[in-house]
Amino acid sequence: MSLGACCVICCRRIGTSASRLKSRTSWRNIRNIIRFTGSFILGGSLFLTYEVLALKKSLTLDTQVVEREKMKSYIYVHTVPADKLETHDSVSTVDIEDHDCAVWLLLRKSREGDRAARLEAVQGMSQAHHWHDYQYRVIAQACDPRTLIGLARSKESDLRFFLPPPPLPSLKEDSSTEEELRHLLASLPQTEIDECLQYFTSLALSESSQSLAAQKGGLWCFGGNGLPYAESFGEVPSATVEMFCLEAIVKHSEIPSHCDHIEAGGGLQLLQRLYQLHKDCPKVQRNIMRIIGNMALNEHLHPAIIRSGWVSLMAEALKSFHIMEASHAARTLANLDRETVHEKYQDGVYVLHPQCRTSQPIKADVLFIHGLMGAAFKTWRQQDSERVLLENSLVDEDRYTTCWPKTWLAKDCPALRIISVEYDTSLSDWRARCPMERKSIAFRSNELLSKLRAAGVGDRPMIWISHSMGGLLVKKMLLEASKKPELSAVINNTRGMIFYSVPHHGSHLAEYSVNIRYLLFPSLEVKELSKDSPALKTLQDDFMEFAKDKNFQVLNFVETQPTFIGSMIKLHIVPVESADLGIGDLIPVDVNHLNICKPKTKDAFLYQRTLQFIRETLARDLEK
Repeated sequence: MSLGACCVICCRRIGTSASRLKSRTSWRNIRNIIRFTGSFILGGSLFLTYEVLALKKSLTLDTQVVEREKMKSYIYVHTVPADKLETHDSVSTVDIEDHDCAVWLLLRKSREGDRAARLEAVQGMSQAHHWHDYQYRVIAQACDPRTLIGLARSKESDLRFFLPPPPLPSLKEDSSTEEELRHLLASLPQTEIDECLQYFTSLALSESSQSLAAQKGGLWCFGGNGLPYAESFGEVPSATVEMFCLEAIVKHSEIPSHCDHIEAGGGLQLLQRLYQLHKDCPKVQRNIMRIIGNMALNEHLHPAIIRSGWVSLMAEALKSFHIMEASHAARTLANLDRETVHEKYQDGVYVLHPQCRTSQPIKADVLFIHGLMGAAFKTWRQQDSERVLLENSLVDEDRYTTCWPKTWLAKDCPALRIISVEYDTSLSDWRARCPMERKSIAFRSNELLSKLRAAGVGDRPMIWISHSMGGLLVKKMLLEASKKPELSAVINNTRGMIFYSVPHHGSHLAEYSVNIRYLLFPSLEVKELSKDSPALKTLQDDFMEFAKDKNFQVLNFVETQPTFIGSMIKLHIVPVESADLGIGDLIPVDVNHLNICKPKTKDAFLYQRTLQFIRETLARDLEK
């Protein structure tokens, strides 16, 4: 600014000078201007140079600090084949800060050849709750699959150990998840499956095709040979088609070769899309987890399951307050965990305790077998009060999942493995209309016995606890095991049985009309419940002959109140004389058939007497 003002003043002086002086002074003024402006330019340049150098010096960064910060965000690993990832020591040696040493030491320890050291490393990681976010990301990005599964099965693990699932592939143009699911079902082989599954796979494909063509006009019932199944599908209208197909895919996933087809057809990604889409539909999510749990029985599919991000989803589900959701996730993760779990849990076999890795030695098993119209969780819930029952009538019954074996018994007897078994109740309604032969008690007992043996049942001392017709299955399973030398451990390790209103000598149910009978049980099982049923009499006689020289401890409970069926009919389903096995104590309880296995509170007689029996029967085994 000052330089420009001087130039203007000088120019004005030149312009106002007399003409006679212009010729003499013009060159003198020009020289003065040049000297003046030159000094300003030189001084200004020196000043600017000084300021730039000073600023540069003040902004110089410490590159060592930068490198240390970069190390917190980037993991340096060698590229190795996926099948060698578990044993390859891929973490490079780098200079790290002291507070990061523990993270990298645990990570390195988790890859050692010693199994005990690996388990100790995973336990140390799961108990770390004071790390920074980037330290959890270090483990998430650099740990091997074995460590990842171990963290997922650790009760105290932080969910930041798990990366989000990878992005899902885009759907095909002009396609939907319902159509993709139907295509997946259609691509599965129709071999190695029973006639009923063939029938209902065909039915699901035809009905879903019609519903998709109708643009899913809300909840509807299937016509023709279809089933009025929509009313049990949940709240989400689009879930009707998906549920129909998922039920069939669950059964397909029980066949190992069909699991390969599901994976090859992009089923892991499609099921994950449905799982995320229907977070508000527990029935859809549970069926999806059943499929993933069945696929996890095949160890060659473990890398694909892990790569698709299912471990992260199961780790989150395992921490759910909903017992059914957590139990499905626990089954899947146990089937993936070959480091600490040797058993395999097939569809319908759920471990209620322990669901996570534990240092508590497991010394005995307790098995819960529900009746045919029950379920692995809701049968064993706490008895509903009138207020709770009224509230639950307004919502999906499956959302009420309190389970006393998991919440009470696990705390009172932590050294027990508690298993609850579920029949395939989702297809039991379908099979009621299946034109092919349905399953008898003998068939179901063999099927359950095979699944339980795969879960390691028989390797430890055990107690069987059953409700209603589940008790008949227990007796049949023990008789079948006694005939097979390879199952002798099941007999030798059976310490006792608890029967909740089991109709050992038949039920009045079979004396009522066909409509009432069908309301409770499929007709084949009802015929086997008749007092004059040859199959039931043979089962009772054979079991008494088998058990007479065994030192089985037995406790029988029986209802004394009738059970309401609908709003008009009252029925005493199992009378006192029928519930008397002929061995052990028989205790009448002032409840109906449904509540005989549902204690009102933890202090209630039903639970406390059950707990006393378990402790006394397994006393020697638990003390070892």
